[in-house]
Formats: sequence, structure tokens, C-alpha cells
Amino acid sequence: MIKTQQKTRNDKVNNMKDITNVCVYCGSSSSVDDVYKEAATKLGKLIADEDWGVVYGGGRVGLMGLVADSALKNGTNVIGIIPEHIEEREVQHTDLTELHVVDTMHVRKQMMVDRSDAFVVLAGGLGTLDELFELLTWKQLGLHDKPIVIVNIGGYWTKMLEAIEHIANIGFMRQDDLKLFIAVDSVDDVPETLKNAPAQKFDPSTKWI
Repeated sequence: MIKTQQKTRNDKVNNMKDITNVCVYCGSSSSVDDVYKEAATKLGKLIADEDWGVVYGGGRVGLMGLVADSALKNGTNVIGIIPEHIEEREVQHTDLTELHVVDTMHVRKQMMVDRSDAFVVLAGGLGTLDELFELLTWKQLGLHDKPIVIVNIGGYWTKMLEAIEHIANIGFMRQDDLKLFIAVDSVDDVPETLKNAPAQKFDPSTKWI
């Protein structure tokens, strides 16, 4: 079952024909340093400035809510996708362009990927890690070929990035798989990085070579 809350959409023309919606993965905690909150608010504005829409997890709390509020405030569409068991806790955002309430986390993840043309990962917790690594795995297997940008605010993701590089150095993934994503240090770098991201085609059969 999918319930949809539909509001009037803005009649905007996208600057980049290849990007209509950017999916943002980030934390739902508000008990974090202001540097992460400021980055989330700025990212929402930067996406709106490019006339791109936002796809995200549908929450009104933490960094998720800040991204959505900022994008809406700056005049772009925001699509939220939230599973029923989280909606029941009344943490969903109620003022979005679209709010889809879906049955399961699996449906949520697939719909977020299907509705997006690019992905940006801000600071977050276990849920953000889960979404990121599934997204990377799907790209490695050739299930999508959309750009993924990890924003390493204040070195937040440095140890994770080092761990991924270690996996490649040991041989459990290819060195070429390090090109599955692009890491940047600031949300200011996100728009140009997405625009200039190479159209990489990975042969999934080489995953096992």
C-alpha cells in the first residue's frame, strides 16, 4: 500500500537535463554538532538553486528535516518516502510536495533509488551506512549507474573511506570500485561534482575477477 500526499508542484525547468531529483541520505538525530546541521541546511538550498528536487527518507527530524525544510523554503520539490512502521511514530514531514508511505524498508530503498538521478550522503548513523553500502553494492552489480557523492564534513567519514580503500588494497574489491563514489569535503562542492561526474559503466561480471 502506498499513500500519497500530493501538493502543488513548482513549474520549474531543470538546468541539467540529466538530473531532476537528488536523493539525500543523512541522519535523523538532532543531538549533533551545528556544523552538520548547517551543512544539511545549505545542501537543501544548493539543490534548490540548481532547480533540482530532493528525494529523501520523509522525516521531519534531524538532518533529514533540515534538508527538506531548506529545499522547500527555497522553492523546490521534496519527495519523502517513509515506511509505515516509522510513520506510526509521527516523525514524518507533513508539508512535502509528495509523501509516500510504503510497506517496508526494502520498498522505501528501491523507490528512493528509482525516483532519483544522483545521490548525496551527509553525516549519519547506522541507517545512513546501510543505505550507502547497499547503494554502492547495487552500482557495483550494475543495477544502477548514477553518481554518488559522499560529503566528508570535518572528516566525519574519513575512517570509513580508509576502510573501503583497505578492502580494495587487500583484494576483496577492485581498485576500480573506488570510482563508484566521489568524496568531497564540503556541500559547496556537491553541485559541480554531480554535474561533472563521469558516466561510468561497470561490468558486473568483473566483480568476481
